[in-house]
Amino acid sequence: MSFVVAAPEYVAAAAKDLANIGSTIGAANATAWAPTSQVLAAGADAVSAEIAALFGAHAQAYQAISAQAAFFHQQFVQLMTGGATQYALAEAANASPLQTLEQDVLDIINAPSEALTNRPLIGDGANGAPGQNGGPGGWILGNGGDGGAGTVPGMNGGNGGPAGLIGNGGAGGAGFAQLFGNAAGTNGGAGGHGGWLYGNGGAGAPGGVGGNGQALGQHGGDGGNGGNGGRAGLFGGVAGAGGDAGRGGSGFFDATHQAGGGDGGDGGLGGIAGLIGAGGHGGNGGNGGLNNTGNPGQFGGANGGSGGDGGQGGFGGLLYGVGGAGGNGGISQGLNVANQLDGGFGGFGGYAGLFGDGGAGGAAGAYLGGGGGLDGLGGYGGNGGLLFGTGGQGGSSGTGFGGNGGNAWIFGNGGHGGVATGTFGSGGYGGNGGFLIGNGGAAGAATGAHGVGGNGGGGGVIGSGGDGGSGTGLDGNGGDGGNAGYIGNGGAGGNGTQFTGTAGFGGAGGKLLGAHGPTGAVLP
Repeated sequence: MSFVVAAPEYVAAAAKDLANIGSTIGAANATAWAPTSQVLAAGADAVSAEIAALFGAHAQAYQAISAQAAFFHQQFVQLMTGGATQYALAEAANASPLQTLEQDVLDIINAPSEALTNRPLIGDGANGAPGQNGGPGGWILGNGGDGGAGTVPGMNGGNGGPAGLIGNGGAGGAGFAQLFGNAAGTNGGAGGHGGWLYGNGGAGAPGGVGGNGQALGQHGGDGGNGGNGGRAGLFGGVAGAGGDAGRGGSGFFDATHQAGGGDGGDGGLGGIAGLIGAGGHGGNGGNGGLNNTGNPGQFGGANGGSGGDGGQGGFGGLLYGVGGAGGNGGISQGLNVANQLDGGFGGFGGYAGLFGDGGAGGAAGAYLGGGGGLDGLGGYGGNGGLLFGTGGQGGSSGTGFGGNGGNAWIFGNGGHGGVATGTFGSGGYGGNGGFLIGNGGAAGAATGAHGVGGNGGGGGVIGSGGDGGSGTGLDGNGGDGGNAGYIGNGGAGGNGTQFTGTAGFGGAGGKLLGAHGPTGAVLP
């Protein structure tokens, strides 16, 4: 027994193409009719007349045959068009009972569970209405529904629905953005948890923007916090990322009406992995609001808003998985005044489980404006796996401290410290190497004037110390190199710069075998 596979849309397209070909040939035949069927004789003699009559007879015979071919072509096109229609009707007729049967079977399977728990055994959860949580996925199979976004002032985004045994968690709903007035933006919804056995966690939603002040003396509203990422399933799957926070609104002031900008919200936490899987990234902190965008020509003492903190990265799987990266801190920004508030802290990187690398720390938020404010601190790198794994790199900062690199536990290298780029900034320390085998992480450099490089991390029983960070700006100081364990070389000291900068000392070599690290140089 043989089967015919037909795609109705392709059959209909072919019939249309054939109809176009027939129209083109018919137009050509009509154009050729007059000059070929009535050929004038070349002369008045009988021979010329017979030749002209012969050509004319041939043309008329061709036109007769062409008319029969056109009639056959028209019938063929009609048959193809009708066949395409019949195929489409047959498919629709066959599909409808199957779809109905499938839904009927699911309804029968899900009916007892829905009656007892208000949740199906198989099927996706419904998406939430504005500000409401998404519905849970089926107990056995199904994704959670997405949370509804906040649509009116004061309404937070809904949380994503959880999955059951297998499925992905729903995404959280976004917080309401307060564009006018000085009300705070609302929080984003958290992501739903992935399936108990397998599934990705849902992403946390962004927080809403704080409102701008609309009248003199009106502060900007604070930004909403980002939603936390959802937990991943036991096997495989990636935990949900935390949502980014909303920025603060701008204040409106003059010399007598003081009104600062709103603070940025905090980023959501990254979701946690199960037994095997990666942790979710933390959300970024929101930027602080400007202190005077409504009336920028005026000077005064109002502050811009503080930047929000970045969310911490989620932990990697208990057996295997990398930690999530921390979110970046938000920027604190002022206009025409001495801004006295600080940038947000970078989120810490997530820890790994038994095997895996720690997540990187988030970068610190900067402050922009007049003096008095500070950049935030860079997030620390997450620690590597308990048995094997490298520590995460620390986050960078400006005038604050770069984040320290994460430590390794038994086997693995320490993470590098974060770089500090601003005046008086300090580079992060390198993470320590694994207790048995592992090198210490290199420290972060300080590139701004009067900066201090971090110290290198220590090595394990077998492992060299990390190099100290260099102070490369004017009057910069180098950090000390890390010490080796029993076998390994000490880390090199970081370089300093003239005029008042100093170089870092080299780390001690291994107690059994290894060279002492060289002291850094003071560079011009």
